[in-house]
Formats: sequence, C-alpha cells, structure tokens
Amino acid sequence: MPQPSSRLLHVLVVDDDPPVRELLVEYFRERGHEVTAIASGAEAVSELERRASTYSLIISDLQLPGTDGLGVLRTARTLNPAAMVIIITGYASIESAVQAVRLGAYDYLTKPFSLGQLDVIVQRAAERQALEAENRQLARQIEGHGPAAGAPLLAERLAAIDLRLARIEQLLRGIADPSRSRSA
Repeated sequence: MPQPSSRLLHVLVVDDDPPVRELLVEYFRERGHEVTAIASGAEAVSELERRASTYSLIISDLQLPGTDGLGVLRTARTLNPAAMVIIITGYASIESAVQAVRLGAYDYLTKPFSLGQLDVIVQRAAERQALEAENRQLARQIEGHGPAAGAPLLAERLAAIDLRLARIEQLLRGIADPSRSRSA
C-alpha cells in the first residue's frame, strides 16, 4: 500500500453510487485525509457554496442527480480555483473529457479505474498544490522585501518552481489527450 501523503488533503467525494462513494471515502481516510461524501450534484454545489475553500481535492462523478459533474466542476473552479477536480465516469466520451478539461478538470478517469491510478493522480495533485503554495509564499516574500539582498535567491527559486509547474502542465496535457485510454 502506498505511503500516506505528507500533505493533508481535504477531499469532497461526489458520487450517487453508494459502493463507489464508500470505497473512495475509505481510500482517502486510510491515507489520513479528511473526507466529506455527498450523493448528488445539487448537494455538492450547496456544500461548495458554503465551504469551497475547505476542499483541496474534489472527486466528482460525471452523471449525478440534480447537477451533473460538470456543474460541480464549474462551481468548484469558480469558488476555489486552487482546488483540483477529478471527474470520474462510467460513461466516458471524448466530448465529455474535452469539455471537462476545458472547464479546468485536473483529470478525467473512466470507471472502473484502479486505486493505483488514483494514487498517481492524487500524489501529482498534492505535489502541484504544494508547489503552487510555495510559489505564492515566495512571491509574497519578494513583495514584502522589495529589492532586499535575498530577493535574487527567491527569484531563482520562483523560476525553478515555474519551470516545474510548466513540466507538470506539459505532462497533464499529454495525459488529458482524449485519444489515450485511461480505463482499467
């Protein structure tokens, strides 16, 4: 079993299929993450309207009662752009994959998927969030110190982070290519 991530994630799981929802809740809790589980898109939108900043990762089924997964994705990206959203579906299509990625989904998984696939995606998402947080922190330090003696070192670190983020984006574009099958 993979080691728990050193970074605690606050996860919102949205799936109307109880066995899938329970499996995902167990998966994240076993890894030490905090999880909220919801059965409908409408409930998820309400939860996000109340506590969007709480969630760093959102896993949403595509086909949901009330509001579909793309509606959950739109709401999440509007209210908390830093949150990573993974769309899961048993009804995958190129059109829905492209639409999800265009709306800002971090990834798109077809059911059934392996927990190993989810491990890789969650680890990448956590690493990306950590890099973005470090980038924001360093930017605040540079703004607070102006042209202080440490600013060149901070600028170098920011440039390195930007380079790593660009590499992650490049990898994600390759993964988001709908011609690649992700189903297990």
